[in-house]
Amino acid sequence: METKTSVDRPTGSVALTLRLLGFVERAGNKLPHPFWLFVILSGVLLVLSWGLSGLGVSAKSPTDGATVEVQSLLSDAGVTMMLDGMIDNYATFPPLGVVLVVMLGVSVADKAGLLTAMLRAALARVPVRAVTFMIAFTGMVAHIASDAAFVVMIPLGAIAYRSIGRSPLLGAVVAFVSVSGGHAASPLVTPSDATLAALTTAAAQTIDPEYTVTPVANYYFSLGSALVLALVVTVVAETLLTRRVTMMGGTEEGADGDELPDLSLDDAERRGLRHAAGTALALVAVIAAAALPTGSPLRGEHGAVIDSPLVHNVAVFLALLFLASGVAYGRAVGAVREAKDIPDMMAQGLRELAPILVLFFAISQFLAYFKWTGIGEVMAISGAELLDSSGVPLAVIFVGVILVVSLMNLVLTSGSAMWALIGPVFVPMLMLLNVAPETTWALFRIADSCTNAITPMSPYFVLCLGFVRRYRPTAGIGTLMSLTLPVALAMLLVWTLLYLGWYALGIPFGPGAPVR
Repeated sequence: METKTSVDRPTGSVALTLRLLGFVERAGNKLPHPFWLFVILSGVLLVLSWGLSGLGVSAKSPTDGATVEVQSLLSDAGVTMMLDGMIDNYATFPPLGVVLVVMLGVSVADKAGLLTAMLRAALARVPVRAVTFMIAFTGMVAHIASDAAFVVMIPLGAIAYRSIGRSPLLGAVVAFVSVSGGHAASPLVTPSDATLAALTTAAAQTIDPEYTVTPVANYYFSLGSALVLALVVTVVAETLLTRRVTMMGGTEEGADGDELPDLSLDDAERRGLRHAAGTALALVAVIAAAALPTGSPLRGEHGAVIDSPLVHNVAVFLALLFLASGVAYGRAVGAVREAKDIPDMMAQGLRELAPILVLFFAISQFLAYFKWTGIGEVMAISGAELLDSSGVPLAVIFVGVILVVSLMNLVLTSGSAMWALIGPVFVPMLMLLNVAPETTWALFRIADSCTNAITPMSPYFVLCLGFVRRYRPTAGIGTLMSLTLPVALAMLLVWTLLYLGWYALGIPFGPGAPVR
């Protein structure tokens, strides 16, 4: 029989932390579905805009000196705007088209089995000493598969650890914190980048209607973050979590290894990966060759590369890359036998997007109303003036934003939903302090990631807990939190310091994305 440990009856600071997290869980459970949350917020906005307009609330724009007044949604003009714009608000919502186009390609790569095979191949032949780092870094790469990364990586992490004689429980936790805590760090451009870039663009255009944020605007920072965070996970896991798991004791005999997929690839899968890699390289070479001439239509004005159709429409090229490599892999393994299989796979992928598309309707209406009222612009101008007059260093403001959003992330775990809510305030406000939208987006990447690993509000926290219970049947929420909390805090601290150093050195966050 398993002996009870301090994990089951925590004391001192651990008990206090778990009580606090328990309160967060209970409070978060009382929040409505994000769709209804934005419907409720739209209703609040109706009343708020009416009250502020009646009080004559306004602000003077520092860009052109014009007075920005709050407009009431309950006025004749407001009601007309809401009715006339409902369809257009949704149809022209920037993330909508981007997500649909990218997912057309990603769906083929996913349904053909390419994404899963890539992750398995990355972990199949890893030196024993490098297993933890490789699982952590592969977790960063896995973000290309969106939420499917959790489903694939958690069991693969357990298998990898078990294969070298280490605790599979620890392997599952390492994989989970890498995917969730490092959610916005990746050496690859992900579908999430396209969505958040479009939302950042919409927020920035409150101040500058011509401003555009591309999906690669944070690529340099994301790549650097992936490497640093993989090291952080490795260090914490090897120095602290390994001891923690040993102290927990218990048996792992209850795990059924046959239920978990094998890491090894068969001949067809290896052949498929070779075909996919060759196809991807060939497509990249063709695009590069087409963009090489100065007068290429893929170039921008005067031959510009950064400010060009190639970069602005990178989501389209990502979709093509996933589509071509997915088809190549699928044909090699037999997943794609006929031409009709390709649109069928696309349809399957888009069906899985249905919950997001429903959420986008509520978000698109709220953002359109929020922009029309002028409340966001007034808040941004007033907030910027307050911060500017207070003399608070930008570094302090950055840390404050990270901490506030990290706490919000405990209960509102949808990154796109949260950025849609706070982006229209933070992006314009910091723009008025000469902070580029891309720089603010990088702040959000940190805050939207680290606390994912400790919040029971995340369905993938529960998924990981299910795997942990395979190896420790008595494990509960507190057990998993005791393993993820140290990593989450270490990631938050190191990532914030990395950001501050990056900003201080003036390193661009991505192609064509100056720090200031």
